[in-house]
Amino acid sequence: MPTRRTFLGTALVTPLIAGSITQGADSGARDGELAVMTYNLRFANEKPPNDWPTRRPIVAELIRRYRPDVIGTQEGLYGQLRSMEADLEGYGSIGLGRDGGSRGEFMQVFYRQDRLEPLEYDHFWLSDTPEVMGSSTWGNTNRRMVTSVRFLDRTTRRQFHFWNTHLDHALQGAREKAAELILRRIGKQVDPKLPLLLVGDFNAEARANPVYDTLVNPAALQDTWYLAKERRNETANSFNGFNPLRENGERIDWILARGPLSVRASEVVTFRKGDQWPSDHCPVMAWLEWS
Repeated sequence: MPTRRTFLGTALVTPLIAGSITQGADSGARDGELAVMTYNLRFANEKPPNDWPTRRPIVAELIRRYRPDVIGTQEGLYGQLRSMEADLEGYGSIGLGRDGGSRGEFMQVFYRQDRLEPLEYDHFWLSDTPEVMGSSTWGNTNRRMVTSVRFLDRTTRRQFHFWNTHLDHALQGAREKAAELILRRIGKQVDPKLPLLLVGDFNAEARANPVYDTLVNPAALQDTWYLAKERRNETANSFNGFNPLRENGERIDWILARGPLSVRASEVVTFRKGDQWPSDHCPVMAWLEWS
């Protein structure tokens, strides 16, 4: 297994180095809380009305309003992510293209530099050969991966691990194998004394798919959504498909945790401008504190 990468900078790290629906509230963290977001950005495209130039300022406004301390993004492409970093003053980011180098979609992690200090980061692929860049062995045509970062929280002086992933959209078998691999690697690589967050687009409905059962159970991880004292937009689906919001409570974007914690609130963020969604997913957020 290759040596993990110790973080040496704060710039973009790439190989080039329950209730009614609400939107747009000021949802900053309280003192000591960590505001966590998972967000499938939808890859940049040039076809209106959902092209990236149209969506870019809405994504930036959403993030500025909610001011998450750490964001796990999925599907972002290199140029798209560079434009986001330019838009988001005070944020650094870490990631690698899933096809190697700057190629393909990233599991980019954005973080507030005044709050969090990255200590080390790593990447692996969801396959039988996780150390092989761009590998895919379970029949899925899209390469899938995990980006992980160990952070120091400058406010609490505590460390925690942050893992960001995107499971396959087509094959249930690939999703199940990916969940099993992620849990094995967490068990082998992460100090059990340190808290951990696993976020992403799991392409599986919470509480309605074996992937969820694998990851969320007393021997594995907890779902911060159900730990929350308050759940905002509880009926909103986290996937909107650039269509009118559906309210079946189907959530495929999760924020999971290991370690003792309390969660004040969680939210499916339904912010948009008129009829224009910033992405085909709604971000999901949690405001939490480690015990």
